[in-house]
Amino acid sequence: MSVTLPEFYFRVRENGAFVFRVDAQNRQRRIDMNQIAVVNMKNGEVKPHGDHRLSAEEMEVIRDWMAERAQLLARRDIDDIFRTIDHLNLTTHWAQSRASDEDLEAVTDSLLLAMHDLRSMLARKKADRLAEG
Repeated sequence: MSVTLPEFYFRVRENGAFVFRVDAQNRQRRIDMNQIAVVNMKNGEVKPHGDHRLSAEEMEVIRDWMAERAQLLARRDIDDIFRTIDHLNLTTHWAQSRASDEDLEAVTDSLLLAMHDLRSMLARKKADRLAEG
């Protein structure tokens, strides 16, 4: 563990984070983490925890974290899509070279419906973009 700890810790949760102020400067040399806020990334809301009043510095740190987190999540979304493309290619190869008739029977309808839905939506969005441009 590094010698210097950050002043704030963000415990990520599904839709945001719990924000803690880190205190390692106490007599027992323990690390104390005091929750100061709850962040909701979906609606941008920051709620102070309990009776704590958020300072301007704390709000700035939280807003910076929220901006960085939003960028990270956006990069992950795109990365997941590129992984999906790879998985589709691997699935095609599996279906062509290794899948048994039973395997194909088990997955074909679900795959065809999912791919039809995806193709329809992508074609519609592409047409909308072309019409706008």
